[in-house]
Amino acid sequence: MTRDIRIKMCGLTRLPDVAAAADAGAAYIGLNFFPRSPRYLEIDAAREIAQAVPEGIAKVALTVDADDAVLDALTARVPLDMLQLHGSESAARVTEVKARYGLPVMKVVGIAEAADLAQLETYGRVADQLLVDAKPPKGADRPGGNAVAFDWGLIAGRRWPVPWMLAGGLTPQNVAEAVRATGARQVDVASGIETAPGVKDAGLMRAFVRAAQQ
Repeated sequence: MTRDIRIKMCGLTRLPDVAAAADAGAAYIGLNFFPRSPRYLEIDAAREIAQAVPEGIAKVALTVDADDAVLDALTARVPLDMLQLHGSESAARVTEVKARYGLPVMKVVGIAEAADLAQLETYGRVADQLLVDAKPPKGADRPGGNAVAFDWGLIAGRRWPVPWMLAGGLTPQNVAEAVRATGARQVDVASGIETAPGVKDAGLMRAFVRAAQQ
């Protein structure tokens, strides 16, 4: 039996990877604008990649505590369908960003223990989507993309007011179990489809989609 699982492939840095992601069946393509990430894109490179994304696939900008000047530049130059806020943005900031840019906002919430789940309720009242990720390891220099999973049992069977997406250390080997364990209908992958940071692999993309859908 196949499932209708929507997949976000994040951190694309090369034009050939756009075509491979589309062919594999990605529903979202993520462009990373966090300077400390190995998947970081300058605006001109991001614009070129975004323009190559086929119609029907959502283009998502990953930002971390970006101010209005940064978001103004991104939205003016890069054709985007959604903003992903991956920092410590408050619920009020999420509301501000939605109002200022007129784009759907996905808020990332890091989970390590049950006490973290309350944030999902808070942000679920203001964001258009939630991305449920693992909290970064101690000492990590970036808030995501660390190839770390969390205890999926913490969110098993839970629902929030808006659609949500599962992230955190997902690979072709574990995504099927992650979907079964959490009930996720959307999943996000970055390092799990790479041969090196920022270098996607078409075979891994296809394998990930196959595993998620089965």
